[in-house]
Parts: sequence; structure tokens; C-alpha cells
Amino acid sequence: AGEAEGGTQNREEKEEKEEEKEGAAAAVLMTKGALNLPGDLLSQKRKEAQDGGPQGVRLELHPLLNRWALWFFKNDRSRAWQDNLHLVTKFDTVEDFWAMYSHIQLASKLSSGCDYALFKDGIEPMWEDSRNKRGGRWLVSLAKQQRHSELDRLWLETLLCLIGESFDEHSREVCGAVVNIRTKADKIAVWTREAENQAGVLHIGRVYKERLGLSTKIVIGYQAHADTATKSNSLAKNKFVV
Repeated sequence: AGEAEGGTQNREEKEEKEEEKEGAAAAVLMTKGALNLPGDLLSQKRKEAQDGGPQGVRLELHPLLNRWALWFFKNDRSRAWQDNLHLVTKFDTVEDFWAMYSHIQLASKLSSGCDYALFKDGIEPMWEDSRNKRGGRWLVSLAKQQRHSELDRLWLETLLCLIGESFDEHSREVCGAVVNIRTKADKIAVWTREAENQAGVLHIGRVYKERLGLSTKIVIGYQAHADTATKSNSLAKNKFVV
């Protein structure tokens, strides 16, 4: 138990140092209890696991297949694009995901021009990253009125699809997901690494559409980053649709 406690202490010290470095992103964090979600219970379980039970026994955390990083973007035209992108936190367990989710602002509460991005650790949420540049995205556009009725549910479902590896063997094709809060229309997109992998891309699109509970009458499109980069979003041609 002593070794376990020592390991926990080292981990906590490391986390504290990381939090100091990530101070620029602290503005998006909120006080605990902002969401009435399983996160409250899981946050408590995580604390119990760290502190040890009555007999000092560490409870088992539930590891995710991948380690994930949450990024926050706030548009400031006076700064370079990359300077507006901040790493908020990283996690690799179910409990840490819910602890994170219950501490940040809901997407619907962000101001226009802000983004959240959840990507596998090591992949930056930009087209230029070597693991993104050959890929593309499944794009879901929302009407203005959907921000307060649908956006948060759809974004949470997107996050759960990612961390739960919901796309079977094609989950390895997933790089991450982004939610854009914009005046005209909010958007959610799932990014994959290889636009030419038709079987994988289509499987991800079909499963994703089903998980979001979208009507069969709604069509969502997949755009290659290379096409989007050379044209405005409205003109980029869909490579695939489901």
C-alpha cells in the first residue's frame, strides 16, 4: 500500500505541474457540480481510488484503450491561430473523463468563435498534423435553434463514441473530434486519418450517424481536409455521404 500511495503522490505532483503549465486554458474550467451527470459519482470514485479505501486499498480505475487530450480554442484575431489553441487536460480512464467533463463549460455556453477538440494524445487538432493531413471529417451542421436543444447531447455522444472505440476495428482510423461554436451555425466533426480508406470512413459515418440518433432523412457528408483547405467550407465537395 505504501508504494501505491507513493506512486499516487508522484502522480499528483506531476499533475499539479501540468496544471500550472496549462494555466492559459484555465478560463474554460468551472466549479465542480456544473453538470448533473454520472461524472459526479465517478469523480467521487476517482478520489476514493486515489485516497484509498478504509483499509488503504486502491480501487480499480477503468482504463481507456487510448489516452486523449482535450483542447480549447478561443478566436483572437490579434494572435496567430496556434497561439489561440490551448491544451486543457489529458486523460486515459473512464473516471478521469467524467471528472474532466463535469468541470468544463458545456459547449452551448461557449462564446462564438470558440472550439473544443478531443484528439488522441500526440495528434494536434489541425490539418497540418502528419496524422491528419491525409484524412478528412464527417461534418454535422446544426441550425441556430439546436444550440440549446441538441448541441450538448450530440457533442457528448460524439465524445463517448471516441473514447468508447465505437467503430470496431475502424476506431484506429479516428483521430479526434471538434465542435465549433459559430454565429451562423454550430458544427461537430469527427476526423479520420485516411480519406481514401472508403470502407473505414463509411463504416465510421454510418455508426456515428446512428449513435447520434439522426433521422434517416438527414444526410451528413465527409470532406477530405485537402479539399476543405483549398476551398471555403460551403464549397468543399463531399467525398462520401451517409
